[in-house]
Amino acid sequence: MAKGIKDKVAIIGMGCSRFGERWDCGPEELILEAFKEALADAGIAREDIEMAWLGLFYQEQSTGKSALPLALSLRLPNIPVTRVENMCATGTEALRGAVYAVAAGACDIALAVGVEKLKDTGYAGLPERTKGTFDDLWLPNATAPGAFAQLASAYAAKHKIPMEDLKRAMAHVSVKSHDNGVLNPKAHLRKRITEEEALKASTVAYPLGLLDCCGVSDGAACAIVTTVEKAREMGFTDVVTVKAMQLAPSNGYEMSNTGWDGSYFLTTRVAAQKAYQEAGITNPREEISMMEVHDCFSVTELVVMEDLGVSPEGGASKDILDGVFDRDGKVPCQVDGGLKCFGHPIGATGLRMAYEMYLQLLGRAGDRQISNPTIGLTHNLGGHPFRNVASVSLFGLHAT
Repeated sequence: MAKGIKDKVAIIGMGCSRFGERWDCGPEELILEAFKEALADAGIAREDIEMAWLGLFYQEQSTGKSALPLALSLRLPNIPVTRVENMCATGTEALRGAVYAVAAGACDIALAVGVEKLKDTGYAGLPERTKGTFDDLWLPNATAPGAFAQLASAYAAKHKIPMEDLKRAMAHVSVKSHDNGVLNPKAHLRKRITEEEALKASTVAYPLGLLDCCGVSDGAACAIVTTVEKAREMGFTDVVTVKAMQLAPSNGYEMSNTGWDGSYFLTTRVAAQKAYQEAGITNPREEISMMEVHDCFSVTELVVMEDLGVSPEGGASKDILDGVFDRDGKVPCQVDGGLKCFGHPIGATGLRMAYEMYLQLLGRAGDRQISNPTIGLTHNLGGHPFRNVASVSLFGLHAT
């Protein structure tokens, strides 16, 4: 019987580029920026890496369709390199590939890299993909702000929350993330905002205003993983280990069954429960020290607090306004500033989230360091509320 991957894989090095409008470089340079930090952190040679995964979503606007640019830009030693894509969970998918390879015994040391170079396209939002059934048949007239605005309306209606109260909670989500982003030199947006500014910002898709939406950025992030036994042999005493990695894609239920009311993410609930079971988490609100969740819009962060089981049904707004998810709250969320301040270079986001958990667990987060974290959670959500893929991963400190 499968026993999962809890504490089988250690992260021995991570790196992250500065996110932003990186007109100074291309995707290869972003990859190299993150890789240099990870390699130095791990204290290994490039030749020690045996397999690699590249997470990249928009191949048309970035490095091309294959994984070859990763091997070329890093001069990897003719090892297997695989390119993966899974919507906004692409970065986590790259990490999952590397982690599973090590856990399975296919290699001792593996590399995961996620990158996206989006600003050069000239689009204010995410660029248009090449045409095909994905756009023409599955997403007719649907925009991301419009779809997530419907999520906000459905959530408010279901829980009988006045829209003005929900908007105040959404504003606090954004304010909190900006407060954290100011402390992070790698974040794209490093400027505090007020709740009044968030509430008065121009409307994008009611009830979402401009400051409820994350931006578009360039960036890369990277992880080097090995077995716990190998980490011990290399002299590591305390390492961050993977406690769980779970993925749940939509199967059509949301769009074809009246049982879904549009107010929550079924996939996140499924992935979270499987991840908690794999990691041995029975009370997430009490056992999880910090989170990085997919705050593409402020309402997304609010809703997934309930989907992840850290807020009761209909109680996320109150928890947010009570400061539960502030940096000094019970379960800090978006400690590094989140998508709100980093933007969303799709291939990099999941690994960027893991990078923050890694720094926090090792006590390296500087001015934004929280006190004695033990378990960190990352969550990605790719697609729209009615058709998406969700990933939930858990990390913790482990003595070798």
